[in-house]
Amino acid sequence: MGNELDDAVNQVAKLMAVSAITAPKARGVNNIVIKILSKRDDIELLAEKMEELSQIYGDFFARDANNVRNSDAIVLLGCKVTKMGVKKPMKWSLDADTVLSLINLGIALGSAVKTAALLNVDNRIMMSIGVAAQEMGLMEADYAFGIPLSVRPKNIYFDRVWPPK
Repeated sequence: MGNELDDAVNQVAKLMAVSAITAPKARGVNNIVIKILSKRDDIELLAEKMEELSQIYGDFFARDANNVRNSDAIVLLGCKVTKMGVKKPMKWSLDADTVLSLINLGIALGSAVKTAALLNVDNRIMMSIGVAAQEMGLMEADYAFGIPLSVRPKNIYFDRVWPPK
């Protein structure tokens, strides 16, 4: 990709971070952790870790690694489970702190991908990226996801065939 487009994708990644930070949060608590990967070497190391983890977590990690390798940047979004001061409802199987922290993460993810979509940058939320990022120590988060970004004539995250033919 040309330098101008690299700069544009990196700017979109930063705007996605703004969207995630400013997204509504349970009780106003910001427990969101963000990191942007834009260097080819960093992206390749992440893809290699995902391929390695496919032996443990399943083939889809290898499929997603292929997408990561072909991406222009990666936005890592995670959350720390934070004390929210809310008692666990009796009918819930998870504690309220975990549930509310994960809801914060979900809203932040949705806000981030909305920003990318509005700016016509292809993206897809991937759990596999977040797991690999955590394993590599790229972010201090209890739960993490990744959003690969791509500017191509066709969306590389659509019509994925696995295993490759």
